[in-house]
Amino acid sequence: MLEAINPALSPLKNQLLAALTPEEQGRLFPHLELVMLPIKQELYGVDDKVTALYFPIDVIVSLLHVMESGASAETAMVGKEGLVGFASFMGGESSSSRAIVQSAGYAYRLKGSVFITEFQRHGELLDLVLRYMQSLITQKAQTAVCNRHHSIDQQFCRWLLMSIDRLPDNHLAITHELIANMLGVRREGITEAAGKLQKLGVIEHHRGHITVLDRQALEALSCECYAVVKKETDRLLPPLLTPHHSHLKIG
Repeated sequence: MLEAINPALSPLKNQLLAALTPEEQGRLFPHLELVMLPIKQELYGVDDKVTALYFPIDVIVSLLHVMESGASAETAMVGKEGLVGFASFMGGESSSSRAIVQSAGYAYRLKGSVFITEFQRHGELLDLVLRYMQSLITQKAQTAVCNRHHSIDQQFCRWLLMSIDRLPDNHLAITHELIANMLGVRREGITEAAGKLQKLGVIEHHRGHITVLDRQALEALSCECYAVVKKETDRLLPPLLTPHHSHLKIG
């Protein structure tokens, strides 16, 4: 029962799950499985058949494209606002990208077959997922433009803002090397950018940890890409509601 779950880990902490009708929640929630996802875990790789979806609660998953050389770059990040594994219901079944856990935490896993059955009812779930996909396309497009036209310092600020929006606080447990891999830049560039922000009192960082101290200043130092993506996401998706429907069962 939902009341037996830590409220911080309720499935209603995910914006898509929370926005479903009580009837849809009643059909889906019994099939949800709470899983802990450690940092750097790969949920699926290039050309893997995607058979399950993940609805993040406090975990962040990065979607990366990988080159033949092994170099990679993040095209989008997914947190409590969305889902991971859309290839399972888009018709292609396999993905051209990798899904890697960027920040450890919890998510609810759901079999793709269960999701597809509900998706094909053409109810609220269909509408929500289509709107989410539109917001994800916007994020991917804006990330591509940002990587081409903005400095590493600006990209780093955008990335930090998008990350803390998906976390319960302003603290990230992540290395400069991993951030560099996400942005497709050299680690030294991230270390230099972090040093500048620390001198300005915007962040505090030490080995494997970053804390945002001044969000307003961070937004001012970021490029316009963060605001573009956030505005579109806020426009398309309903706000996260207070958990309700506590009579529903989950697996």
